[in-house]
Amino acid sequence: MSLFIDRIGHGPDLVLLHGWAMHGGVFAPLVERLRDHYTLHVVDLPGHGGSRDSEVPLRLETCAAAIAEQVPVDATWCGWSLGGLIALHAAQHAIPVRALVMLCATPCFVRKDDWRWGMSPEIFRDFAEGLRNDWRGTLDRFLALEAFGSEHAKEELRHLRDELFARGEPATSVLADGLELLETSDLRPGLPALMMPSLWIGGRRDRLVDPRAMQASVELTPNASIDVVDHAGHAPFLTHADAVAAALGRLPQ
Repeated sequence: MSLFIDRIGHGPDLVLLHGWAMHGGVFAPLVERLRDHYTLHVVDLPGHGGSRDSEVPLRLETCAAAIAEQVPVDATWCGWSLGGLIALHAAQHAIPVRALVMLCATPCFVRKDDWRWGMSPEIFRDFAEGLRNDWRGTLDRFLALEAFGSEHAKEELRHLRDELFARGEPATSVLADGLELLETSDLRPGLPALMMPSLWIGGRRDRLVDPRAMQASVELTPNASIDVVDHAGHAPFLTHADAVAAALGRLPQ
């Protein structure tokens, strides 16, 4: 039950996990800046891109285990948005992770009584309903929300739209599974036991993952630091790739 993983560059091992509905190709601007410094393991999650026909279920435990079987032990794992949940689950469940990077990602995406910085649960329900009625239109609305607020919103949205189907259409059933993960996962209880270095990179103008949610997560996590990219939205590796690469370069090797 293997996944498609593109291996690029040389140096310490860095695993890149993309967000909902996308594929590893979305990281292209960041890959260009990192390939001379890291061996990059750019994953297509189940049902997406080159892993569209993978039989691995899109669940935190199965994805983390499948990725761990195909990447070197003791690599740094970097997850963007939904990919951050998978990377965090791996780090919390005895998979050897040298360091963790949460890129516009949070342990709990939805607002709760004790978590004020999450998104409204109604937003996820609207997207789930939209998948049933007009999944292409729903994806485009989600991309617009990802780009909204960024200093370079038009450029970011154009790149996201160009990449969306560049490796084929994602499986619609997996899109629903991904939304469910985003809506129901809450990995906050495991943060105090997270001993490896972790870096939380946010976009100050992100409308999906409030940087204050990332700051609150850092305060719960030992050996954690945060780097918020000014003027960036939900995909700072597209519009501010140099800043993201520089932040990654400050991690211990």
